[in-house]
Amino acid sequence: MTAASSPTPGLRIRKAAVLGAGVMGAQIAAHLTNAGVETVLFDLPAKEGPKSGIALKAIANLAKLSPAPLADKALAASIIPANYDDDLDHLKDVDLVIEAIAERMDWKLDLYKKIAGHLSKTAIIASNTSGLSINTLAEALPEEMRHRFCGVHFFNPPRYMHLVELIPTRLTDKSVLDGLEAFLVTTVGKGVVIAKDTPNFIGNRIGVFSMLSAMYHTDQFKLGFDTVDALTGPALGRPKSATYRTADVVGLDTMAHVIKTMADTLPDDPWHKYFKAPVWLAGLIEKGALGQKTGGGFYKKVGKDIVVLDVAKQDFRPSEQKPSDEVAAILAIKDPAEKFGKLRASSDPQAQFLWASFRDLFHYSAYHLADIADTARDVDFAIRWGYGWKLGPFETWQAAGWQQIAEWINEDIKAGKAMSNAPLPAWVTDGRKGVHGKDGSYSASANADKPRSQHPVYQRQLFPDPILGEKFDTGSTVWENDGVRLWTLGDDGIGIISFKTKMNTVNDHVLDGIQHAIKLAEEKLKAVVIWQTGEPFSAGADLKGALGLLKDGKFDDFEHMVANFQRTSMAIKHALVPVVSAVRGMAFGGGCEFQMHSARTVAALESYIGLVEAGVGLLPAGGGLHELAIRAAKANPADPFEELKKVFETVAMAKVSASAFEAKNLGLLRDGDVVVFNAYELLYVAKQVANALAESGYRPPLPANAIPVAGDVGTATFKASLANLQAGYFASPHDIDIATRIADTLCGGVIERGSTVDEEWLLALERKHFVELAKTEKTQARIAHTMTTGKPLRN
Repeated sequence: MTAASSPTPGLRIRKAAVLGAGVMGAQIAAHLTNAGVETVLFDLPAKEGPKSGIALKAIANLAKLSPAPLADKALAASIIPANYDDDLDHLKDVDLVIEAIAERMDWKLDLYKKIAGHLSKTAIIASNTSGLSINTLAEALPEEMRHRFCGVHFFNPPRYMHLVELIPTRLTDKSVLDGLEAFLVTTVGKGVVIAKDTPNFIGNRIGVFSMLSAMYHTDQFKLGFDTVDALTGPALGRPKSATYRTADVVGLDTMAHVIKTMADTLPDDPWHKYFKAPVWLAGLIEKGALGQKTGGGFYKKVGKDIVVLDVAKQDFRPSEQKPSDEVAAILAIKDPAEKFGKLRASSDPQAQFLWASFRDLFHYSAYHLADIADTARDVDFAIRWGYGWKLGPFETWQAAGWQQIAEWINEDIKAGKAMSNAPLPAWVTDGRKGVHGKDGSYSASANADKPRSQHPVYQRQLFPDPILGEKFDTGSTVWENDGVRLWTLGDDGIGIISFKTKMNTVNDHVLDGIQHAIKLAEEKLKAVVIWQTGEPFSAGADLKGALGLLKDGKFDDFEHMVANFQRTSMAIKHALVPVVSAVRGMAFGGGCEFQMHSARTVAALESYIGLVEAGVGLLPAGGGLHELAIRAAKANPADPFEELKKVFETVAMAKVSASAFEAKNLGLLRDGDVVVFNAYELLYVAKQVANALAESGYRPPLPANAIPVAGDVGTATFKASLANLQAGYFASPHDIDIATRIADTLCGGVIERGSTVDEEWLLALERKHFVELAKTEKTQARIAHTMTTGKPLRN
């Protein structure tokens, strides 16, 4: 599959309406706006003040939320506030309506009746319900609209959680579903799972059961909430918030509501008796301790300390998140089969808790697979993308040895140890090795393996998120060394450079490798994309190697490394074939500089880009400051200083963008750089951009020989602004020294304002200041401290 194919487009959504300005509704509106969709946010008319006051307040609140729902705070002004009394006219030209009001069937049905007459004949209507019946909701709509209705369930927070569950009714038109899937995947950047219309769908059905099972076993094995969180977080490949912290973040009242929905709508579920809030959860809710939003739930902050509820003492105690030594050793075992065997055999209550929790999760997932999902892949993706687990339940089971685990589950069911005595479905023990294999993933309802979706939108994902055991074509190697691999995918003549270092850091092998790969590309290929097989794009220079040279006093070697860094950036910038950087995740320091020198950058929305060298006592010296000075001169040849003001603070304060849009505001991406919402489409789009540049007769920029600079007057002006920081103890003398050197380099050194210099002049200034800083004790201390703690040192 090469990047030249052209998948069919998704729905053309110009304008959308979100009904309900609560937490989810406002954030869905924010993310649609991120994606360039004009969005109207509706709520009830306010009793006092402006009629659309509720929606206005929700929009204002978006700027205060963390993590930020808006990729650029200025986008808030594009969301249109509305109310149901005065503004239903807005609905006549919307292409998509997403209803996100409270989980009350009667309220939702009333609202559908209210809006139906105002919608166009082609508008698609969707509910963001987290578990109510989509078919029942459809009945409130006029018959001619029901084929355009379905469930679209975003997970919280909508900008960051990859999962969207798409739930068709019996009548939903296939073209509506296909168009919506393409729109959600490409425009909104989501991972779509098609769910059946069953209570809580897939993600929350399995995810909430997993939490209920953990809560039940917390009681059974008499463990503390902090101990359970230590066991069910990163140690299992799950988020840091684990079980009880997650409940605090979600809100204990919300958690109880979801559990009640399961109890009310699943009376025949063999696990039904467990669908109730544990006594201590109900007790916290009664006291109004609802988690993070009320300042405390299972955990609360007292001064700088985090304390956790101790049920036995009916009081809080210091949190000690730590597994026992025996269990920590078991969890460190790499082989999943050995790990599960040891957990089951251990008499440590923590090990028994983990085995019991997994056993009941596997049992529940297998028992319900046929009813809730088309395939086991849908369950695994729903849990990975919606709950942030590294592996879904079926992948975990298969990796640990399918038949052995199934045998143990059966033994526990017979012994009355499992939460339910419901039998495992017959397909589980039919001799299979698992549910994911070369023919696809198992569908219990069809009793067959099914391949991935053939929807054309997925042709844009050259390397989709792999399910356990899945392998994709890794292309043909053109050349490689210890630092990089130059390779091609398909026969489109576009090379891909990928780094081979940890965190894709930059060392001599990478620098030499990029230069050689570009020479080869100029001989044999028509364009190059720098793309990493996983995040981050690059964490910057290899500090360990740099510090080693400094400690040994090898300053000539150190200076040579810096010059080589600059040569690499210049090779990227002046290559005779277009070099396109495909960025996702972190692009720090040298990684940021490489993309700055590319012909074009294609960045995933979630790109965190920054020239962070000041944080380790250095300044950018891979050509980053030289490039910013050139851009400033181009933007305002008469007075580059005006442009430099915008970027000086960015570099001196080592600012990192919180999105690709913010990177444009900070001057680290250019206006013409491309932002992609789905990170799995990044390589496809980058190859298309590289191909278009090559086909349009690309030539690199000519060397800049007469760059107007701000000179020593510019440096002096920056220095004056720094004096206030130092006087207020906001910056140490070493911080001021670093910032002054950054200013001197950006402004072209000790030279008259308005003088012109060439590129080599600016590069030499970068090198000089970089090496002088590196020789200082304080900078070496900062580098060593960052390497050992991962945190910056203020000295």
